[in-house]
Amino acid sequence: MEWVCPHIKAKGKPEETTLHEHLLLVCNVAEKIAIYSNMNPQIAKLGAILHDIGKTSTIFQERLTINKKPDTPFRHEIASCFFLSLFDKEIHPALIEMIIAHHKSIENDAKRKGILDLNEDRDNTFLLHSKNWELWKSDALQLLSAFGITVRDISIEEAQASYDAVVAYCEDAVRESGYSEWRGLLMAADHFASALSGKTDDYLVRLFKQPKLDFYQRRHELYPLSLKNASSEKKHTMVVASTGAGKTDFLFRRCKGRVFYTLPFQASINAMYKRVKKDLATDNPDMDIRLLHAASKIALDGKSKEEKIIQGHVGAAVKVLTPHQIAAIAFGTNGYEAMIMDIKGCDVILDEIHTYTEVTRAIVLKIIQVLKHLGCNIHIGTATMPTLLYNRIIDLLGKETVSEIRLEDDELEQFNRHIIHKIDNRESAAEIITQAINEQKKVLVVCNRVKAAQDEYSKLQEMFPETPILLIHSRFTKGDRDEKERLLLGLDDDGNPNGNFNTSNKACIVVSTQVVEVSLDISFDVMVTDAAPLDALIQRFGRVNRIRTKETIGTYKPVYVLPPPENKKEAKPYDLEVINRSYDVLPNGEVLEEKSLQEKIDHVFTEIDFLAIEEHSVFKETGKWRIDKLTHNSKAMLLELLDIDSVSCILEADKETYMLANYEERYKMEIHTRYYVVKDLQQFKDEYGSSPFIIPDKAYNKDLGLIEYLAKPENYNVEYSFL
Repeated sequence: MEWVCPHIKAKGKPEETTLHEHLLLVCNVAEKIAIYSNMNPQIAKLGAILHDIGKTSTIFQERLTINKKPDTPFRHEIASCFFLSLFDKEIHPALIEMIIAHHKSIENDAKRKGILDLNEDRDNTFLLHSKNWELWKSDALQLLSAFGITVRDISIEEAQASYDAVVAYCEDAVRESGYSEWRGLLMAADHFASALSGKTDDYLVRLFKQPKLDFYQRRHELYPLSLKNASSEKKHTMVVASTGAGKTDFLFRRCKGRVFYTLPFQASINAMYKRVKKDLATDNPDMDIRLLHAASKIALDGKSKEEKIIQGHVGAAVKVLTPHQIAAIAFGTNGYEAMIMDIKGCDVILDEIHTYTEVTRAIVLKIIQVLKHLGCNIHIGTATMPTLLYNRIIDLLGKETVSEIRLEDDELEQFNRHIIHKIDNRESAAEIITQAINEQKKVLVVCNRVKAAQDEYSKLQEMFPETPILLIHSRFTKGDRDEKERLLLGLDDDGNPNGNFNTSNKACIVVSTQVVEVSLDISFDVMVTDAAPLDALIQRFGRVNRIRTKETIGTYKPVYVLPPPENKKEAKPYDLEVINRSYDVLPNGEVLEEKSLQEKIDHVFTEIDFLAIEEHSVFKETGKWRIDKLTHNSKAMLLELLDIDSVSCILEADKETYMLANYEERYKMEIHTRYYVVKDLQQFKDEYGSSPFIIPDKAYNKDLGLIEYLAKPENYNVEYSFL
């Protein structure tokens, strides 16, 4: 295709996409989203055509070639509005909402670049954005004409009148509460087309396809949920069943449309993505299944560049992610309207909901509220949920709308797999591990804290120098962590056993933190674990004697639980009282019976603090939205509430490489830890993307991971300061 005004670019080097091509691609995506969302596709196309037309400005084109950031903010969205008078007045509100806020909040933007921020200096803002008007408006009009829009000359006075009208509209909008579907539509379309550029149309045909989920209709007597009827006119689902009973299949069987599948941890969504991709491959040969990482871009080994780039965008048939990534909707953070456009009316699976922390649980309850409001079908799976939490969720959904499924006592008895032993100390644990290694058993040691896991790993390495041993926790670089996960699972690229750790038939040891608790499909022979809350312990126990056959039902393997810590500090990240109650209800030297778990759980969790996050949420219990229209919350309050591993770090030796690396390479270099660990260290400036902190090389070891007490400024390598 021959592009009109090929000298006008939408992007600088290396892509140098012409503005004509970019507008055409955004048009195509916007129309597709509008049709899917029952919105007017013609208005969507017009907004897409107009949204970036301000890039024809000579200021914008000159700045594409300048490497440094300009002192004076120029927002192409503002310049795009100068052409508003060419369109029917009745559609101006939709066009304004698409154009003016598709990158920034219109007010109180993080960098004070929204239209109402800049309009504090109203005359100068218009003068800057209309500079050289007579030179560049002809290019803009020529491009608009190429899309079939009737154009005419626009004077500088008419352009200013359009600008003033947009400002007035925005001043009214910020007095309204609620979100803009038009803004969400345009943001989603623009991000999609910008990410894929020339490949956009190839991927467009796959958007919003409904997956064929017949695979999950399979039946097997070892999986009692597979034998239960999943058909129900009720909108929502609550399934309580033992680990390994077939919850995943059942939850998928309850789905009728596009599926968002959430699990609480990054490791668990990695494993689930691979599983679902494999499960659905035959019936869905060109299935658009995506994995949404916390990282800005996702590295998927063996996939094309485009398949990696597309992961976070709209329209997947199945998307696997964590609840934190859906929480943007409840907290009104950047892009939340685009996510609403993607998820509304879909099937959302919230699996392993029992594993959430207090704050995460509060956020998930808020997510349930907002998803219900958006017409989603919500399907919840749990192995061990306190009755208090169960009842709260049922109340939120409305009992009459929920299909409630539980296993019967005789079905639960099939999942009795563990004999629990309470042991006195780590010396006793060392004797148990020694015996297990001599008997060629696979041993899993689980610690509550990274430092404890590192110490235990070092000690066991000395004790068993000839035995394969692996340490896995959350404080490795992503590249090292991915490799350790592959070793742990013991599978090759085709999913076949390769004899490492999980699939070994010889003695081996894995030392881990909580990262093994959820959805990692591993089965060990013996476990030694720190005492922890009962719901977490049950998840850990599920990594032992996991493989079920007719022959293994009724056979048991041992789990050894160390005593609770002596004080609250040592108990972190858990509550000491909860750990003590959990330890007290465990049997000693006896089988842990699945049918007794609910009673034990309710004994441990006698009360639940349903943390009030109402003040932080933009969606209220009343069903009302409390956020100024065309704005978003730029501060990541979500991360502050969660206190999750939100700070990105890299090694000092990787600094130069990181600066030049692509997103995938950067992802593999990053370590995530808590802010307090690295707050005194150097940090990259914003222009380097995720602004990671710099960890001294001395504070990292490929076997041990991040060694926190060495992460201090005095441990930097002085040689780097001379480079």
